[in-house]
Amino acid sequence: MSKKNWENGFHLVPIGMIHRKGGEIELEIEEPYKPALKQLDQFSHVMVFWWANHFDNEEGREMLRTIPPYAPEHETGVFATRSPYRPNPLMMTTCKLLEVDEEQGRMKIAEIDAFDGTAVIDLKAYFPACDRVKTASIPAWLSDWPEWMSEEGIGLEEYERDQQA
Repeated sequence: MSKKNWENGFHLVPIGMIHRKGGEIELEIEEPYKPALKQLDQFSHVMVFWWANHFDNEEGREMLRTIPPYAPEHETGVFATRSPYRPNPLMMTTCKLLEVDEEQGRMKIAEIDAFDGTAVIDLKAYFPACDRVKTASIPAWLSDWPEWMSEEGIGLEEYERDQQA
């Protein structure tokens, strides 16, 4: 694609918002997008695409290398991390679905690594045949990471409390 095709940029429209209340996480989907929730409740997981608005600034978008907090001895390119500092702070988290209320436009999920008030850009049902890899590998410097996401999540709620204190 030529640069000319990119000159007008992209137009992203948030479809909803992430709310964290008393240990529960709810996605509130905007009125025009509620019909798109039909039959999502039949899936165990959903991929939530969200905008890392807390990190969306000129400095963050220009950051191409970083030292990940989980591997302080390694400098990497941001594309080799899950850092929200990147040219376009678009993030994705696969979340366990607990409840979907199509009529109200509300979804409860088990965990997400996004702050309260974060915009939801898109949702995609998790299809194991398409969305998991049988023989994935990671660098040795990440070898101490667990094989699966903990049911308790990653502790973002505690981080948010510390930031507000």
